[in-house]
Amino acid sequence: MIERSLAQRLRARLDAPTDVAALVAFRVLFGLVVAAGALRFVLEGWVARCYLEPTFFFKYWGFSWVRAWPAWGMYLHVALVGVLGLAVAAGFFYRASAALLFLAFTYLELIDVTVYLNHYYLVSLLSLLLACMPLGQAYSLDVLRRPDHRLDAFPAWCTYLLRFQLGAVYIFAALTKMGTDWLLHAQPMQLWLSARSDLPIVGPYLGRFEVALAMSWAGFLYDFTIPLWLSWHRTRGLAYAAVCAFHAAVGVLFNIGMFPFIMTTGALVFFPSSWPRMIRASLRRRASSAGGPQVAEPATPSEAPRALAPRLGRIGLVLGGAFVVAQLALPLRHLAYPGSVLWSEQGMRWAWKVLVREKNGAVTYVVRKRDGRRELVEPRAYLTEAQAREMSGQPDLILQLAHHIGRDFAARGEGPVEVRAEARVSLNGRRPKLLVDPTVDLVTIEDGLGVARWIEPEPGEPPLRLKSLARSSR
Repeated sequence: MIERSLAQRLRARLDAPTDVAALVAFRVLFGLVVAAGALRFVLEGWVARCYLEPTFFFKYWGFSWVRAWPAWGMYLHVALVGVLGLAVAAGFFYRASAALLFLAFTYLELIDVTVYLNHYYLVSLLSLLLACMPLGQAYSLDVLRRPDHRLDAFPAWCTYLLRFQLGAVYIFAALTKMGTDWLLHAQPMQLWLSARSDLPIVGPYLGRFEVALAMSWAGFLYDFTIPLWLSWHRTRGLAYAAVCAFHAAVGVLFNIGMFPFIMTTGALVFFPSSWPRMIRASLRRRASSAGGPQVAEPATPSEAPRALAPRLGRIGLVLGGAFVVAQLALPLRHLAYPGSVLWSEQGMRWAWKVLVREKNGAVTYVVRKRDGRRELVEPRAYLTEAQAREMSGQPDLILQLAHHIGRDFAARGEGPVEVRAEARVSLNGRRPKLLVDPTVDLVTIEDGLGVARWIEPEPGEPPLRLKSLARSSR
């Protein structure tokens, strides 16, 4: 009886009607950000750099079937992503547009592992969530086409699910920063800040250790507490100002694309569901006090008859619960592997480990032929510069390229061959160390979900402090 009562109260809370205004605003802003990102991707030349120049693509485990289109197809695909973003913003065939946006954007990510970014993954997740929500049934072109489908209120679960997803990004990012590299050694923050010493005014101070340490702690505390401050009505305004300032600074210092825009847009879901109406009412009051024409306020949602979306059924509750569980489990899966995830990379992706590691590596493959002769192979013989840079610190990508090299030698009639890797990598400013076992023939290793015992243990010493940079900045 008690369990049934709790379940009923939970369902009632999830199905509670809320003003459509906030989620419509999020829909519009999110769609516009995606469209702008697609346009920027073309204008910056990233379509060619990421999908046309490479001759070899790194694949996600289980998605080796994903292929890049020809040149015209890649440009068309990215253009389609932009058009779908605009369709979501306008609420034009909303459900289909959001679902297609999820598929089209995710396909772009799956073509090559080296283009992975946390905020690309977030765009895919938010697109998937939007496709499951009735956000196109208010203030949309769909409503103009079919007025009988208009909703005056959305169920509360839509807001709760978006808040959960945005909050998970912050909390898991904070948990990842709870290590000695970030909180005691200010790494990799000091490496990144020192590289921006050319900035006007602040540049000379960015190489200092104490500045990097202060910013590391500020980033940790921001990630760990900002969902709370955004959720509390007394601090929400200041918290959102902090969100805008923080992501503006991150965008200037680290040039990480659309991530600041997505996070500042996403933070709006923590505001009351009627915040756009509140802003409009405030603007009208100001206009009236300045002598403008008096305009009657429209009925608020609480005064107007509510056309509600269907209640969250049992299947919807199960699917929503499964999504939440998955988003809690994926970032924690690295606990199933020994050692540091920043070194082995097992459990690194899809886990919101944002800006916590800097790897610089040099990889040379040693190919042993049937007659015993050895040949040294550089990754740049198969990869673009950007791919080689990303590959050098990620063991699973080193393994993939080793298999490709083995297949290439076999195709030229020189196989079968053994392929080993000499990979020396620096993690967060440490001295370079072997990343993979140089005695293992990588052609015999199959990638998978098990523990990769061919990866060398992580370095035990702490990062080096860049004292010379700190002194030169004084």
